[in-house]
Amino acid sequence: MKVITLCGSTRFKPQFEQASTALTLQGHVVLTVGFFEKSENIQVTPEQEAMFEKIHLRKIDMADEIFVIDVDGYIGQSTRKEIEYAQAKGMPVNYYSQSDLAGQV
Repeated sequence: MKVITLCGSTRFKPQFEQASTALTLQGHVVLTVGFFEKSENIQVTPEQEAMFEKIHLRKIDMADEIFVIDVDGYIGQSTRKEIEYAQAKGMPVNYYSQSDLAGQV
């Protein structure tokens, strides 16, 4: 059993949910975003955005690896920083686009 943090754009809510379900069914503990501000059109302040970034880095600290939700290869600036953060810690990084899940949603 591993702890896996999901990373990626919050515009990809269905893919986050799909990955969370699949990884949980495989017996892993899945840490994910708190909500999907882009796909649900929720407005956040710059202060909240900075806080969410810190929270997500803490979730990466708690994980054994990260799973990047990179639909059609899309990786935004925040996600790129999270990947670099995980790699600097020597953490494995896996990608949705390279998994068996891609194309199922």
